[in-house]
Amino acid sequence: MFGLFSSVEKKMRTSAGHWLEMAGRVHDYRRDRLSAAELGELTQKTEGLRRQLREGDNASKLKLGIEALEDVLRRTGGAIYPKSSLVENVEFFLVAAIVILGIRTYFVQPFKIPTNSMWPSYNGMTGEVFKSTAEEPGYVAQGFRFLAQLATPQRIDAPAEGEVMIMFDSYRRGAAFRDVPGRKWLVLPTLLREYQLVIGGTNVPVRVPADFDLDRVLLNAYFDGAESYPASRSPNGGRVGLLRTGKFVQSGERALAFDILTGDQLFVDRFSYHFFPPRVGQGFVFRTGQLTELHGMMPGSSTDQYYIKRLVGEPGDELEIRDFTLLRNGAPITGSEAFAKSALRADRYAGYRNEGRMQPGSVMNVPARSYAAFGDNSASSLDSRYWGFIPDKDVVGKPLFIYYPFTTRWGPAP
Repeated sequence: MFGLFSSVEKKMRTSAGHWLEMAGRVHDYRRDRLSAAELGELTQKTEGLRRQLREGDNASKLKLGIEALEDVLRRTGGAIYPKSSLVENVEFFLVAAIVILGIRTYFVQPFKIPTNSMWPSYNGMTGEVFKSTAEEPGYVAQGFRFLAQLATPQRIDAPAEGEVMIMFDSYRRGAAFRDVPGRKWLVLPTLLREYQLVIGGTNVPVRVPADFDLDRVLLNAYFDGAESYPASRSPNGGRVGLLRTGKFVQSGERALAFDILTGDQLFVDRFSYHFFPPRVGQGFVFRTGQLTELHGMMPGSSTDQYYIKRLVGEPGDELEIRDFTLLRNGAPITGSEAFAKSALRADRYAGYRNEGRMQPGSVMNVPARSYAAFGDNSASSLDSRYWGFIPDKDVVGKPLFIYYPFTTRWGPAP
């Protein structure tokens, strides 16, 4: 019983301290707007409650002192007291937003891998093909897949009987596409990539995120996962034409089924590079605002974006590619397991390619206050071989932890 009494006494004294703090705020911020009588009453009730605390009054007397002070605060507090729930909620979310922005700006920033230029070190968006309706996940399984991998289903049914054909771009040796406006989460405006299938003479659009490459899906669905489209089926004449798949469907039959799985989402360490310079071999996140050559290669990319590659060259380095091996200052580059695997073309690493400004026999010299960065998936990466060097002021940070999706890749970033 005495323990309970002491607890109530302590809680009431703590509450009295909070009310005195509120009274001090009202006095400091509103004393120039209060009349002499209001200011005198506020001072009197405040000092009265403070005296009760000093003299050790019991909980009942403290409660009366608090109620007297609270009555004055209601009449003199203005916007400080009492606060509406709306004001309190706005203040809470404002403070939370400031804290989050501070953490994001100076310490840790979330980042989503959009493309597969760093595969297999990091996954961009990928497509999982289902070759029959029996393979397609049911509603419950699809729900779990959405939670674990943000899997979004794409199901294309044939509008007519006939062969499935792909609108093909002979110049890029892949499916033709165009960029179209769309919606993300049914609300936010975004850019989509629209491909075209032709089934029984009817055009069937397939819309996917702008960073998603449908070619791998089409190759898996219709060409047994081949690395490229068969030249024997390519359209003759002109840049764009129809490529035959050899798959015939009935009206209403499933013509194509796949899920788009999200790319790796990771936390980026923005703190370390303030004290330690980037090291060759590290994953390397940077801003693209100053990369004017990149903007010319990719229309619509002129806005400042975040890219991730692997750091391969520091100021003064000489880079060269020979037989799928990247040489730094005349010797095979070191600093990352990905370099060795690329040189051996092991564990799905395809090796470095002489492309863009790095043709066979050419040497790339990294200028002062700049860095060179290559994608691990060299055959499918627009990187320093094409658009040059990253200014040191545009360096953001290094990958820290893959926090999503919930697969075997979850954990510290490679």
